[in-house]
Amino acid sequence: MAEETVRELRASFAAGRTRPAEWRAAQLKALVRLIDEKEADITAALHDDLAKPHMESYLHEISLAKSSCKFALNGLKNWMKPEKVPAAITTFPSSAQIVPEPLGVVLIISAWNYPFMLSIDPVIGAIAAGNAVVLKPSELAPATSSMLAKLLPEYVDSTCIKVVEGGVTETTELLEQRWDKIFYTGSGTVGRIVLAAAAKHLTPVALELGGKCPVIVDSNVDLHVAVKRIAVGKWGCNNGQACIAPDYIITTKSFAPELVDSLKRVLERFYGKDPLESTDLSRIVNSKHFQRLTELVEEKKVAEKIVYGGQTDEKRLKIAPTILLDVPQDTALMTGEIFGPYLPIVTVEKIEDSIDLINTKTKPLAAYLFTKNKKLQQDFVANVPAGGMLVNDVALHVIEPCLLHQELCNELHSLLQNLNSAPIFPNAAGREPVPPLRRRGRQRDGQLPRQVQLRLLHPQEGGPDPRLRRRGGGEVPALHAGEAEDPERPDQRQLHRPDPGAPGVPQGGALDDPLAVQSVRALCSCWSGAEYIQTITLPNAKIKGVASVRCVTQLYDA
Repeated sequence: MAEETVRELRASFAAGRTRPAEWRAAQLKALVRLIDEKEADITAALHDDLAKPHMESYLHEISLAKSSCKFALNGLKNWMKPEKVPAAITTFPSSAQIVPEPLGVVLIISAWNYPFMLSIDPVIGAIAAGNAVVLKPSELAPATSSMLAKLLPEYVDSTCIKVVEGGVTETTELLEQRWDKIFYTGSGTVGRIVLAAAAKHLTPVALELGGKCPVIVDSNVDLHVAVKRIAVGKWGCNNGQACIAPDYIITTKSFAPELVDSLKRVLERFYGKDPLESTDLSRIVNSKHFQRLTELVEEKKVAEKIVYGGQTDEKRLKIAPTILLDVPQDTALMTGEIFGPYLPIVTVEKIEDSIDLINTKTKPLAAYLFTKNKKLQQDFVANVPAGGMLVNDVALHVIEPCLLHQELCNELHSLLQNLNSAPIFPNAAGREPVPPLRRRGRQRDGQLPRQVQLRLLHPQEGGPDPRLRRRGGGEVPALHAGEAEDPERPDQRQLHRPDPGAPGVPQGGALDDPLAVQSVRALCSCWSGAEYIQTITLPNAKIKGVASVRCVTQLYDA
């Protein structure tokens, strides 16, 4: 069956069916209609699979998928345009351009924790780039998988976009085929299997895997606000079953008791005295994962560290939000990704020691910092090798459409095609991008050099970079869901964007001349008083992972 499916899709792609902008736009518009017309069906499927609350389903899956469709529709024609670049003097007189083209037939293997959004979002990118697609939804979210298999063919071109349901057997059969690109979201264990299968055909792969995402909490923060944001990012994101959810907190020994007390108050306010009865808390996906999680805290030296929560209901697959303090570092809870409702707190003597602690572990998918200390912010950005970074909030960086998510960092050769943008986001919720930077010399906007380095923009002394042009400011809402406006808290007021040259505001750096290919990180910042950090972004990231480029040089007739 898999072989026949791939053969049919290759025939459709070879016939050029997926290449026209009109076809791509029609499929994306059809996905928008699907989301609008079948929102109730999507919500019901997510509740059946994970008991997701309606609001969480809408905010974290439905609305994000719809936004991705609209983002791709708005940028589609511009992304498809050939890009003129300077021709070398040795080929004079000539012209040169970079022409984007589809890769071909793409396999997408999605995850169970966000089964709708993590299925549709890569499909959107593949369609926008002009590819034929096979979507393999996770069998661990059967209701959503069945819903996608039923609804997608009713809305999109089924000769070019197909859904294949099944478990390990069907996935293995799909991986035996030759693909032009494979997207996989899930665990590192299965990721190795996918990568090994792809290597047989030299198929490029994008892997979005998990990791232990740290949260550093400094003692100078507005604790009430910080704790609410941590709680929403941890338990409000599928009860901790999210790859970007906080995995553990690092704070100082002296500040830990105050932090624990604040977490207890917030959790009781969010989920009541008996969290297992709360309808705002998702359940664990299945009994296997429930057993895995409960085994993490059964060990005596872990169980005795629980300072809040720990209640379980195996029949309903529910585990209450649980806080642990100073769990030994050699336990399974601290060595592997938790992917559940447990939140250990690790203490250090000085908050600066937290960076060294993070770097003793594997590279995190996301890293978070709550502080008003500018020097600590700079050290955090410079020395923590995370896929995504967020200052003074949790998880919001993934909703920025122009920020590069870690899953795309695995494909630098297909992503680093347009590095001319460096927007500033005073608050992750209020976007006011800065016009693109222009590189020095003859390099034009968007030119892809032979070797590329992205360097994060650090606050620098000596005034704003003259190459950074800034648009006028505007009001930036910093109020988050569940937070009452308090005039005593500046990060909850309507804040006007400060002038980058004003005293006390960190100044902008610039994208340096490219020297060598290194890593790429997405950085976002939220307001905390007058803190202000810049962001490097990679525009058009939605389709760069599924589109290649051709360098075309045209000689003029003599």
